[in-house]
Amino acid sequence: MTQPILRQMSRDELATVVDWAAAEGWNPGLDDVVPFYETDPEGFFVAEVDGRIAAAISVVNHTPGFAFLGLYICHPEFRGQGIGFALWNHALDHAGTRTVGLDGVPDQQENYERSGFVRAGETLRYAGVIEGRPHPAVRPAQSSELPALAALEAAASGVEKERFFTGWLADTAARKTLVLDRGEGPRGFATLRECRDGFKVGPLVAENPEDAFDLLHAVAALTEGAPVMVDVPSGNEALGDYCRELGLEVPFSTARMYKGPAPATGRHLRAVATLELG
Repeated sequence: MTQPILRQMSRDELATVVDWAAAEGWNPGLDDVVPFYETDPEGFFVAEVDGRIAAAISVVNHTPGFAFLGLYICHPEFRGQGIGFALWNHALDHAGTRTVGLDGVPDQQENYERSGFVRAGETLRYAGVIEGRPHPAVRPAQSSELPALAALEAAASGVEKERFFTGWLADTAARKTLVLDRGEGPRGFATLRECRDGFKVGPLVAENPEDAFDLLHAVAALTEGAPVMVDVPSGNEALGDYCRELGLEVPFSTARMYKGPAPATGRHLRAVATLELG
């Protein structure tokens, strides 16, 4: 086998890798490529063998102290040859001394531990049809509010992701963000993202369970009865319990792991924006 070339990924190649993610059953959004890539264009990597992409990974630097690893895929034809692991090590160099987070499938947890990652919890995906229920205090987000919404998410997750949310929270044909405003400005919000199959809600940030439930039903009203998926991290039991009350199933879970100190999460209830960028 020719020695793989480890290099940065182009935006066009990211579109191909997102298609790989769809083939793996990860169900990416219809409009993920641009906000992913623009968060950190230097944070996407491929291993190239004889002119073909053999493996891919992202290590996106959100802040001087935090990065997130995702999109770790090796093409089936190249698995078992050490190509993916070589790319893994190459890409982690991009994070420097930053803490690196990831959401990994549980059966790979021991492999991640060997690279210095420590389990900090799990993320459960809840999936099913949610009754749409518009709410008088829920309205579309305004572009001028996006920095404040990003700050709300940072207070909840413990990590600022300003560059990512600049694109992610802006409305497109495939993504809509709604805010909960009882007359004093946004106190919570949720983004609905159309995917290859159904919709995903993320992020969702709310001060209390009732606000979270109102936002969940309000964004579900935009889906016309299609399936909805919500990725709920550990520590958000009220939101997870409510998803189960609604009859949503848990098709899979991921282990949330960190290499370096884990961020301190806030008191808000939340759902994860995307398992690829945190």
